[in-house]
Amino acid sequence: MTKHTDIIATEARFPLANLTLSPLNPRQVVPDADVIELAQSIWDAGLIQSIAGYDHGDGTAEIVAGGRRLRALHYLAEKHPNLATTRPELASPMVMLAPDIETAEAWASMENVARRDLHPAEEIRAYGMMEAKGGTPASIARAFAVSEKHVYRRLALAKLPEAVLDALQANDISLSTAAAFTVSTDENLTLDVLERTKTRNLSEYQIKQMLKPDAVSDTDRRAIYVTEAAYIEAGGRKTTDLFAEKVFFDDVGLLDALFAEHCAEAVEALQAEGWKWIELHPEPHFYSWDAGYNKYGTVYPVEGALSEEQAARYDELAELAEGEVIDAAGEAELEALQAILDGDFTAEQRAHAGRFFYIDNQGKPQLSGAMIRPEDKAAAIEAGVLQKSMHGGSSDAPKSPIANALRDDLSRISQGARQHAVLRDPDLLIDLLAYQLSHNLNWQNPFGITLTDVPNWPTTEADGYALDERLTENPARNMHQTKDFGASFRAFRKKGQDHVRGELVRFLAAQFKGGDATLRKMIDKVIQPSTREIWTPTAANFFSRVGGPYMVTLWRDLLELAEDHPTVTTFAKLKKSEKAEKLETLFGDAEYRAAQGVTEAQAARIDAWLPEGME
Repeated sequence: MTKHTDIIATEARFPLANLTLSPLNPRQVVPDADVIELAQSIWDAGLIQSIAGYDHGDGTAEIVAGGRRLRALHYLAEKHPNLATTRPELASPMVMLAPDIETAEAWASMENVARRDLHPAEEIRAYGMMEAKGGTPASIARAFAVSEKHVYRRLALAKLPEAVLDALQANDISLSTAAAFTVSTDENLTLDVLERTKTRNLSEYQIKQMLKPDAVSDTDRRAIYVTEAAYIEAGGRKTTDLFAEKVFFDDVGLLDALFAEHCAEAVEALQAEGWKWIELHPEPHFYSWDAGYNKYGTVYPVEGALSEEQAARYDELAELAEGEVIDAAGEAELEALQAILDGDFTAEQRAHAGRFFYIDNQGKPQLSGAMIRPEDKAAAIEAGVLQKSMHGGSSDAPKSPIANALRDDLSRISQGARQHAVLRDPDLLIDLLAYQLSHNLNWQNPFGITLTDVPNWPTTEADGYALDERLTENPARNMHQTKDFGASFRAFRKKGQDHVRGELVRFLAAQFKGGDATLRKMIDKVIQPSTREIWTPTAANFFSRVGGPYMVTLWRDLLELAEDHPTVTTFAKLKKSEKAEKLETLFGDAEYRAAQGVTEAQAARIDAWLPEGME
């Protein structure tokens, strides 16, 4: 290994006539058009990037890096005979000189090594100067060997007030911070926010919010549904954020009016399909168990039937879809067959029922299921559209997003929480046993004293679930091999009253069911069970078993975020498994919460949260 040696280069100016292209330079052939275009760039913005070469010691030098720039300078000298007078810095350009021929050869091999990288502020100003003199983004991109997208973004920055570019040049703000200012069209507000950044550590998001406090992002459901084209056609103003690839709708009042107009038109069109009523739901989600909707009746479409041939084709397409090898035509055919199976609502159903229309967070129109208002139930039952409830109205309640299997697991966990808590009060357990043995409570017994297994263990096993070890690590003794039960019982009693009482308490806790509602309420007041003491929701035991929209709403509500907050919109775009993992981390990782800026109040809400149906 050779010892590292720093390269000590010098700089000097040479008349153009004394500069020649070195045979070492890799760019021996360059199209004339490229040379002319670069020459115009240098004439407009100057020689921003130096050239490099080797000094022969006789006042001449060979250029090993920057051959295209050297050609452009010679072109300018031919075009402007008085170049030495009008642009002396171009007539005698600065050359970075290699200390030896070996270094020159290395520079020739890695042409860009000796080139000084431009400060972003210098590059921005150079692009702005070229544009002001008629340069197009395409010509600037070719001159600097960058993409047009890069040029467009630099030109957006070039339109910023000088104070912002000065702050960037002085490294008082970062390039990404400067980019945040491009959303503003108010120079005074821009300068005011710039001053605030010098005393506060503001994020790009905070800066944009301060510059556009009332604007609506193009990712907002209203903007998506209305469409940018319709908004612009109506005279709406917008601001483009090239760096975040976003558009801001500045006329929020106009956007809201267009949104209301579009929704009204959609409701009118749906009403024409024969429904008794169509109502606009203002929220981006609709939960049928909220706001008293569980009192509504529910009707379902009349299912269709496939022919034998259609059924075979459906199975074939479904298998292709499951293997993700189906094409667009196949998907369309499968959807058509599925529509037949799903069926449709009859004219009579529509005459008694209605639906809620709403726009979801992705800006897509959605419809609730067909529902019958409480005051219309009697007529619907008489018409045979709705079945009379046999269980206090629960049979026609909308379906919950909590599936039955998950609901059963949650019920088991709630039962486990009570058993876990009642272990703290042995006297209560023994009193309850005496009470049950001396009273005929029929099927409302507090204990499953018949030795039936009282379910308290979810199908997800111990994932996120930690009961008292006496409920998990002390199974009933297997007495099948015992020949002398009398001797076994004597040995049991010799272990002392504390052991006997402990075994009785453990058994009673494991058999504890709770009794009827009033008795359970009284006992809960004494033992104060806490489900979250023994159970924490995880991806495996809960989040992966509910839908994506449910998780998005939960994430937003727990963190108290607006629906268009970047944290929410980013979360909404994740795959279902990724959403579940993030929620698991939020519930179980204190360091992650701290990194996300979760407040104490939010943390308390997360630590106390339980799914609907749990206690």
